[in-house]
Amino acid sequence: MGTFRVEIEIGDAAGERWETVEALVDTGATYTSAPAPLLRRLGVAPHTRDTFVLADGRHVEHDIGRSWIRVSGRAEVTLIVFGEPDALPLLGAYALEGLRLAADPIGRRLVPVPGLLMELVA
Repeated sequence: MGTFRVEIEIGDAAGERWETVEALVDTGATYTSAPAPLLRRLGVAPHTRDTFVLADGRHVEHDIGRSWIRVSGRAEVTLIVFGEPDALPLLGAYALEGLRLAADPIGRRLVPVPGLLMELVA
């Protein structure tokens, strides 16, 4: 899949302060990530730490927090990884699904998609 970038806004836990960044749409990444200094500036607090596998196969540990994210007029609370200070922000699959957006690699844009449910009838 081709890659492309989109403008996203990352907000504090209360959704009151926002910072706009350009993020690489990465459907191969589980979570959205942003430079740790940006997240700390917004007051995002880590609540856990976990191991992640990088594209080159290396294993690294990063903090994970919760923050608001706004993309294409849609906003949702999502998990966000505290990246290295110089890391490019990534918009990952978990946030995309929560926002009900999908990557259109041909048009190099995000498109709305319906949420999927399976109703069980007893």
